[in-house]
Amino acid sequence: MSDAAASRLTARQYRWLDRTTKLLGAGLIAAGLDVGGGTTTGLLLAGAGVAIGLCTVVITHA
Repeated sequence: MSDAAASRLTARQYRWLDRTTKLLGAGLIAAGLDVGGGTTTGLLLAGAGVAIGLCTVVITHA
């Protein structure tokens, strides 16, 4: 399978992936706030949540 074919998703697959990453990202942000937004752990969790929540922006879907 070529890289171009592997990076393409159907509209349905993209929607599910997008929803999942957004929910996971929101969960990590909430966990970071729960731990303490000003602590190192809280900032790392929140940063990971933002990164995961935005990761579908660069994915091409058919």
